[in-house]
Amino acid sequence: MLLSKMLFNIPAINHSKRDIIEMLRNHPEIKFVSLVGLDIGGSDTDEKIPVELFIEDIEDFLTKGVQTDGSSVVLPKIAALNNAKLDIIPDMNVNWYVDYNFSHIDEETRLPVGTLRIPSFLVHDDDYQVGSRVILRDAVETFKSELMELLQEYPYVFEELGCDAAYEIDDIDLTAATELEFWVKTPDDKADREQLSTSQVLKEQYWKRTIGPVRTALEKSLLILDSYGFEIEMGHKEVGGVKAKLGHSGEYDHVMEQLEVDWKFSTALQAADNESQVKYVIKDVFRANGLDVTFMAKPIEGVAGSGEHTHVGVAARLKDGRRVNLFAPASPQEEYMSPVGFGALMGILKHYEIINPFVTSSNDAFNRLKPGFEAPVCIVTSIGHKADIPSRNRTVLIGLVRDASNPLATRFELRSPNPKSNTYLVLAAVYLAMLDGIKAALEAEKTAPELLDILSKKYGEEVYYLETDREYRSEKDVFDEYTPEERSRLFGKVPRTVVENIKAFDEHPDKLEVLKINGVFDDITLESYREAILSQWAAELRNRIIPNVMDTVRECKRLHADEESTDLDLLNWKTINRLRVDLGQDSISAKCLLTRIKMALDSNDYEAASEMQIEMQSKIEELIEVYIEYRKNLF
Repeated sequence: MLLSKMLFNIPAINHSKRDIIEMLRNHPEIKFVSLVGLDIGGSDTDEKIPVELFIEDIEDFLTKGVQTDGSSVVLPKIAALNNAKLDIIPDMNVNWYVDYNFSHIDEETRLPVGTLRIPSFLVHDDDYQVGSRVILRDAVETFKSELMELLQEYPYVFEELGCDAAYEIDDIDLTAATELEFWVKTPDDKADREQLSTSQVLKEQYWKRTIGPVRTALEKSLLILDSYGFEIEMGHKEVGGVKAKLGHSGEYDHVMEQLEVDWKFSTALQAADNESQVKYVIKDVFRANGLDVTFMAKPIEGVAGSGEHTHVGVAARLKDGRRVNLFAPASPQEEYMSPVGFGALMGILKHYEIINPFVTSSNDAFNRLKPGFEAPVCIVTSIGHKADIPSRNRTVLIGLVRDASNPLATRFELRSPNPKSNTYLVLAAVYLAMLDGIKAALEAEKTAPELLDILSKKYGEEVYYLETDREYRSEKDVFDEYTPEERSRLFGKVPRTVVENIKAFDEHPDKLEVLKINGVFDDITLESYREAILSQWAAELRNRIIPNVMDTVRECKRLHADEESTDLDLLNWKTINRLRVDLGQDSISAKCLLTRIKMALDSNDYEAASEMQIEMQSKIEELIEVYIEYRKNLF
C-alpha cells in the first residue's frame, strides 16, 4: 500500500468548493462522503453519499447538509418521533478526514476505498442546534469571550503572564489531548485473570517490546495515523497483558495485551474529532491483522482497566505572534501557577460532581473506578511538594503537569476519563468549570500565593470559594495513606453507579448553573442526557449484565467427590451454593437478587435497582473468589 498516494485529510483552510472538488477528483479511490453528526450520547452518523452526487450538489451539501430523523440518533426529549426532523450541517472550521476500508481495494487505483468524513452539527427542527459537537463549540466560544473580558477587567494578572495588557491578546487558544489505552486479543480467547494479575504485579508487560501481529498492527497504525497529520508521539505496551504464545502453525495465538497510543494536542473541538478518527484507524488496522480491539474501560475484572487521561490547557496568542500559557507563572521555580491556573484548577475540583456524569456514564466505566489499579476515585489534586519539583502523583483525580524549561507545557491532566467517555461533553464541562474558578479568583483579585493557600486548605477550614468540609490537595498516595472512611470524609463520597452519579444534577443545582452559562447546557439538553444514560444503563443491566452474571452462577458447579473432599472443600462449596441461590434461584416464597433487580427496572424504580446492583456486584465477586479457591484445592 502506497500511503504517499492516498489523501488522508482536507484541512480547514482548503474547504472552498474549488479545493474540495479538485482533491476529490485527484483521488478517485475516495468513493463516498459522510456527514458525521454527533448526538448527546456520543454516537456518530455515517451515511454513504456517492462522491459524484456530492460534487454535483456540493453547494447544497455544504450549506444545507443532509436530513435524518430522531430515530437514528440519541436525543431523547429533543428529537421525538412526532417532531424528529434533523439536519446534519458540515463544520467548515475543522479538518475533514478520509476513512479507508483496508479490506476493500479499488480495482482501478489499487488503493483502499475511502470515505470523506465531514464532522458536522445536528440541527433540530430547522433552528435548534443540538448534540455533543454543538455543546463543545459553544463552551469554547463562551470560555474565550468571558475570559477575554475578565483579563481586560482585572489586568493585575498580566504580571504573571509576560505581556503588558489585555489589548495585546489577539485570541485565546483552548488546547486538549487524550491518551488512548486499549486491550488487544485474538478472537474468542478468554482472559485468565490470575495470569494477567500476576503479570501486572511483576510489571512484565509495561513498556516492553511488542512482538508478532501486535507489533505489526501497532507499527502500521502509527504510520497511518502520522499520515493523517496527528503527529504521533508514541505507542507502547501498558501494564496489562501476558506474553503471547507461538502456536504449532507458526502464528502467535492467545494474544492478550494492553497498549497505549499518544499524539499531539490540538484545539478542543479538533482534539475530540481527532480522537474519533484515531479509534477507527486502530480498530480497522488491528482487525485486518486478525486481532480484536476493545476500548472498554474495564474489559477484564481484577486487572488494570483502560483510561484516557485528558489534558487541558489555555494559552493566549498575542498580536506580536507570541504564545503565552495562561496557567504558567512568571517564575516557575518559585510559583506553581498563575492566578488563572489556580482558579481553573479550583473550578474543576469544586464542580467535579456535575462534571463526573459526563466522564463516568456507564456500568463499564464504574467497573474501572475502584481503589487500586491507579484509577482515580477521589476529588483531589496534586501539584507537587515544591514549586521546582513537578508532581507525578498518579493516585489523584487531576494533576498539574509542568516543565520548568517549557512554560507552554503547563496543563492539567484529568485521569478519570476512559476510552468511551464522550470527550466532547467532558471537555465542555471541564472548561465551563474552569471558567467559574478563574472568574472567582480574578474578581477577588487573589494572588498566586493566596490561591495556593486556599487550594491547600484543611478540612473544616473556611476559605474563599472552596467548601469548608473538604480538602482538595494531597501529595500523598490517596489509596495507601488514607482509609476509605478518611477519603470519603476529606474528598467527598464517590458515586458507585450511574444512578448515583447522575443524581448530582439534583443534589447540586447551584453547581449545575455553571454549565448553563450562555445556554451552553440548557435544561432540555441536561434532561436529554440524563434520560439517555439512564436508559442505556437500565438496558445494559437488564439485558447484558444480569444474563452474564447468571452464566457465571451456572458455571460454578460442584466439582468434588465426597470421598476425596476435605472439610475446607465442603465449607467452600456451602458458601458457593448459598451465593448461587441468593443471586439466581427463585423459590415460591422468595425472589432471588437478579429477579428483584429486573422487577425494579421494569417498574422504573432505578434507585432500588441501583442499590441491588451494588449488592449483586459484591456477591458475584465473592462467588468468583471462593470458587477459584475451591477449584484449586481439588485434585
